[in-house]
Amino acid sequence: VFNIIVYSTDSLSAGEAAAHCYRMIDTLNEIYSDYLPASELNRLCARSGSKDWVNVSAPLFDILQVAYHASEISGGRFDVTIGPLVRLWRRARKDRILPNKDSLRAAKRLVGYRKIQFDTIRRTIRLTKTGMQLDLGGIAQGETAQRVYERLQAMGFPFSLVDAAGDIVAGGTPAGIDGWHVGVNMPQSESLMNRQLCLSNKAVTTSGDMYQYVELAGKRYSHIINPRTGYALTQSRNVTVIAGKGVDADWLTKACSMLPVSSALRLIKKFPSTEVQIALLESGKPTFYRSSGFESYFKN
Repeated sequence: VFNIIVYSTDSLSAGEAAAHCYRMIDTLNEIYSDYLPASELNRLCARSGSKDWVNVSAPLFDILQVAYHASEISGGRFDVTIGPLVRLWRRARKDRILPNKDSLRAAKRLVGYRKIQFDTIRRTIRLTKTGMQLDLGGIAQGETAQRVYERLQAMGFPFSLVDAAGDIVAGGTPAGIDGWHVGVNMPQSESLMNRQLCLSNKAVTTSGDMYQYVELAGKRYSHIINPRTGYALTQSRNVTVIAGKGVDADWLTKACSMLPVSSALRLIKKFPSTEVQIALLESGKPTFYRSSGFESYFKN
């Protein structure tokens, strides 16, 4: 679910701008989705291993380049080629049966961001191994929210917020308003922290296993999958990232969900004006680890 909030003195123009942006979201979904059989992403994947260079639209080329860089800088903790593993775990959640080891091994052989090749001059892409499946689920919502906010800003509505199912891009606010107030839930709980974030011209995303998980053989498996092991995460961890752009907030939460806390904090330092909070359940109680500037965003 996408929500768009606009501050404006002209409700008719604001409504028209929001309607335009919802149509834009539908268009991007038809490009990025791995659920829609005829999406541009799935058409590209259908030609994997064919040795063909495939012409793609500018939005798909751009987001895949960003995703490749994210995969590279995170050491593969975020990996846009994780689709075969994602599909196995979707089936596991539906059927409530763990994927077998042979299926996991076969799927892992198709995963690896270096199997994507780019021709930046012709704007073409080649997927080098048959059966590859790209998955933009860890990056496209934040990227789309950012695109929508920038479109609203260009249309004369800078005082806007775009919420892409929890991937939030918060724009500016009118005079006299300190910022957008955003709540963050506790690990494995719908309860919110007793302090809210106060944001202006920032993006924020929280990843955890509150809403998407499955319990199998006495373990709770998240929807977030480690590309290196092939297994869904089992630790109870909420990761919140505040960044300058929605696309970065989105994928960084996934990478920081898999990295050791110390490594996640080091990764965040590579991104100026970006902060992270990692909330872990330790002995049944939440413990918080934060980058140095995260506290400054709490509303007192």
